[in-house]
Amino acid sequence: MNGIYTKAVLALGSNLGERNETLTEAVADLVDPPEVRLLAVSPIVQTKAVGGPSGQPDFLNMVITVETILTPAELLEHCQAVENKHLRVREVHWGPRTLDVDIITYGELRSDDPVLTIPHPRAASRAFVLYPWSLIEPSATLNGERISTLAVQADDFKDLAPFDGYGDFDGLPTAGAVDER
Repeated sequence: MNGIYTKAVLALGSNLGERNETLTEAVADLVDPPEVRLLAVSPIVQTKAVGGPSGQPDFLNMVITVETILTPAELLEHCQAVENKHLRVREVHWGPRTLDVDIITYGELRSDDPVLTIPHPRAASRAFVLYPWSLIEPSATLNGERISTLAVQADDFKDLAPFDGYGDFDGLPTAGAVDER
């Protein structure tokens, strides 16, 4: 811990299990320790999987901003512990997962460390990160460009949809949802 609070942007995604519940619980878990304070929570968007094996269920994605006294390495360890608590399995690169938590930015830090590259190396091209982030920080920039501009330029922007609260289990309707198949 460094004793000074630093703002960080975290992206969360889930495409297995009770996705909405997982994201809600993960936000609570991420900000549970006093070393991490919640600043803002984006709305949830539903997206197609980007990369990885085909045929994956849709993802629910969101972004939160926090301030933390954890170092970047400690924050990464904390994020991975939260993923593990939610039964994250790392068998297939970019494969389906119960929870994915990525550190997008950590203050003004720039790092090319292969374990934790900051800013996140693919964030500037992923609308599923940029768009929710822009909803809570409209004037935010990444690599000198407004995130809202980057979001609409991203290949996956056309696949974003607001999440209506239904279809909460592996992208399929659950209790309360009307299944018209």
